[in-house]
Amino acid sequence: MNSVVRKSTHEIRVASGRCLPQTGLPRWVGTLAVCLGLVLAANLHASDRWETLEAIHWVENPENSPAPGPFGELGAYQFRRSTWYTYTSVPFEYARERTHSDAVAIKHYEWLKRGFERAGLAVTPYRIALAWNAGLSATLSGRIPAATHQYARRVANIVESLKQRTARNEGQ
Repeated sequence: MNSVVRKSTHEIRVASGRCLPQTGLPRWVGTLAVCLGLVLAANLHASDRWETLEAIHWVENPENSPAPGPFGELGAYQFRRSTWYTYTSVPFEYARERTHSDAVAIKHYEWLKRGFERAGLAVTPYRIALAWNAGLSATLSGRIPAATHQYARRVANIVESLKQRTARNEGQ
């Protein structure tokens, strides 16, 4: 039997071999606390993601122009064709539609996020913006043009403004 209760050390050894502190509370209370923590963390992450993507949209295509960019980019986030088809088989022209563009943006954001996490780097709006503009490989190697740093500062500043505005609105 893998489960052993050690009353003297106030620990419970579970089947996984991990020790959990014995609190005297029912087990479901601890499970509920863990679940609530995960939900809160997910909501905080989704908020950071939304704010970062909205800031990227405001920098990339603030007028929501349907015209292609100088390198053929389309939509709110100015996707290039190759990036678009990395995440969807929907025709590239649909990048002009915000719902399709948002879905691809979320997938791209999450891919960049995982890349930073694998590299042991904190995921920040500034880093996401660097990678959005210059690519993940260039960002991880530190080969970033000055214009991309300016772009990332603009995005990070907008994210900060959005967070401040949200905090003010929640405080009312």
